[in-house]
Amino acid sequence: MEPVALFVGGLAAGMVAGTASCTAVQGGLLTGLTTGATTASGPKVVSLFLAGRLASHLVAGALLGLLGSAVRLTPGARAVLMVAAGVAVTGFGLRLLVARPRACPSRGGGRHAAPALGRAALLGASTVLLPCGVTLSAEAVAVSSGSALGGTAVMAGFVIGSAPAFALLGLVLRRISSTRLAALAGVLALAAGIWTATSGLRLGGWLSGPAAAQAVQQAQQAQQASEARPGQARPPGAGGVQRIEIWATDRGYRPGIVTARAGVPVEIDFRLAGSPGCARSLTIDGRDVALPAVVRLGPQRPGSLRYVCSMGMYAGFVTFV
Repeated sequence: MEPVALFVGGLAAGMVAGTASCTAVQGGLLTGLTTGATTASGPKVVSLFLAGRLASHLVAGALLGLLGSAVRLTPGARAVLMVAAGVAVTGFGLRLLVARPRACPSRGGGRHAAPALGRAALLGASTVLLPCGVTLSAEAVAVSSGSALGGTAVMAGFVIGSAPAFALLGLVLRRISSTRLAALAGVLALAAGIWTATSGLRLGGWLSGPAAAQAVQQAQQAQQASEARPGQARPPGAGGVQRIEIWATDRGYRPGIVTARAGVPVEIDFRLAGSPGCARSLTIDGRDVALPAVVRLGPQRPGSLRYVCSMGMYAGFVTFV
C-alpha cells in the first residue's frame, strides 16, 4: 500500500505545484524543440518528449530509492547544465527568428522526422538533469522511501501529474511555429533560453557578486542596531548554538539578510509561509534542502553565506560578523 500512497502523493504534487514550477525550469527545452523545423507531427514530438521525461524520472526514482542522495547531482553541476540548456534553447529561438520555417509539419513524416523524434525523446529524458524546486522535493521523498519501488512510484506520480501542462505548452507552441506567428514562438524560445541560463548563473553564484557585497554592507549596518531588531540571530543558548528563523514565501525569503556571530555554531530554522513555490527547496552550503527543515552549520568565518532557491530565482544571505 505504501507505493500507492507515494504515487498519489507524487501525482498531487505534480498537478498542484509541479505544473508551474517544472514548466518554468524544464519548459525551455520543450519550447526550443517544438519551434524547430521538422516534418514530424506535433503530437508525436510532444508525446515522445513526455515519454523520455517519464522514463528518465522513473530510472532516477528507482536509483534514489536504492542508493539515496548519493546519486543526485551537486548544485554546481546542475547550475552548469542549466546554463548549457539555456544557451541551447537561445540558439533554437535565434534560428527560428532568422530562418522562419515556411512549411507546416507534414502528417506523412519524411527523412527529417526520425531524427526529430529521437531528439524529442532525448530532450525529454534530459529534463531530469534540470530539476525544479518541486522535483527536488519529490526526489527527497524518493530517497526517504528506501526502496526502488517506492522511489519509482513517487516519481511516476509526479511526472504524470505535471504532464498535461507540458503537453499543452508543446502543442500550442508547435501550432504557432507553423503559422505567421512563428516569430512570436522564436521570441518565447529566446526568452526561455535567457531565463534558464540566468537562473543557472544565479544558482551557481556567478551573478551574486554585487548582491553579496550589498548584503554584507546592510548586514554590518544591522549589526550596529538594536539586539532585538528582526534579522539577527538569537544569542547562543543551550550548547552554545545561535538560532535563526527564516520564512520561505512566494516572494522569496524573509528576512532576506540575517546577521550572526562568527565562530559560533548556528541553526537556521527554515519555515514555510503559504505556498512559496520554488522557494520551498534551496541550496545552502553546497547541499540541497527541502523545506521545512533545520540546517545546522558549524562555526563560520566572518563573511557572507549565500543560499538560493533551486531555480536560482530567490536568494538570501547570512552574514557572520
